[in-house]
Amino acid sequence: MTLDYFRTFARYNQWANRRLYAACAQLPDEEYRKARPAFFKSILGALNHLLVGDRIWLGRIDGRDSGITALNQILYVVFSELCRAREAEDERLISIVDGLTEQRVASTLAYRQIVSPGGEQRTPMRFVLGHLFNHQTHHRGQVHDLLTQTAVPPPPLDLILYLREAGK
Repeated sequence: MTLDYFRTFARYNQWANRRLYAACAQLPDEEYRKARPAFFKSILGALNHLLVGDRIWLGRIDGRDSGITALNQILYVVFSELCRAREAEDERLISIVDGLTEQRVASTLAYRQIVSPGGEQRTPMRFVLGHLFNHQTHHRGQVHDLLTQTAVPPPPLDLILYLREAGK
């Protein structure tokens, strides 16, 4: 895997989040918070989990405590605040990935679990990055599905569409 591959995914992530958040911004607050048959219970819960996951993994990568205590932690209840935090986290992700070297991507990341404390875990960095981007896609897909339960149409989020728009 090349650095360009991960850098492309960092930018795709930002593009997809902007599209998804633009759709969610059209929801009345009660629809955004409404309990639904979903793992994180609502669009609010699922969007917060995406941010939680990113903060955990980016904290591990850059060696900073994420402050996260639970995978279902609600960091922001107000959509506009969550939106600003999401944009900042996407910029942080791009900055971290842009700063990686081939040697760092070829290294192994040592970290501790948040949810099920135990001994130190070790995962090759290339798989950590793959997991980070796959996790985002997975949960954006859940929010995409939750939007189909509202009057707001979910946006297309395909990587191929992003690549075409980005001229890649």
